[in-house]
Amino acid sequence: MTTSRRLADRKIERFDKNITKRGSISDSTSKKGNNYSAGPILLGFFIFVVIGSSLFQIIRTATSGGMA
Repeated sequence: MTTSRRLADRKIERFDKNITKRGSISDSTSKKGNNYSAGPILLGFFIFVVIGSSLFQIIRTATSGGMA
């Protein structure tokens, strides 16, 4: 058997193994633990900015007499 034939056979074996593995995800590749898209610190900062800006707007509207 020539070298190129052996290489071709190896590639065919790898390809066949990949075909049988399609659709199945191993546990090691999936994330374990919490699945937060944003971290709790980032979420807290976002809430702080939103609530803080709304309070600032309410105070500013109240001090200007509400005619702005």
